[in-house]
Amino acid sequence: MPERTPKALRRAIAQHTPELLPDFDRHWKRIVGDAYGVGPVAALVAFWWGEYAMARDPELDAHVHDLELRAAESTDGAEARALLEEASKIRHRVQKLEPGE
Repeated sequence: MPERTPKALRRAIAQHTPELLPDFDRHWKRIVGDAYGVGPVAALVAFWWGEYAMARDPELDAHVHDLELRAAESTDGAEARALLEEASKIRHRVQKLEPGE
């Protein structure tokens, strides 16, 4: 993982997961254009930190998207909740990755 800064994260996305770059740039322009403080920028970095962490591991990314798709298609509420909880745990775990991991 890169340093936890917008510039380092954008550079890592451009280098390793360029398919995410257009969405990152659109999100950045929207957030920075509306920002009156650093809170929105920190939230953007946190969101994209997780997106980048997932995208750099295609198997994990596919697994999480499969869990979310199965939950959306499930007709059993308990099953859908369990699938979404599993996906959420993975997303929270990648948020905790540190630079260099």
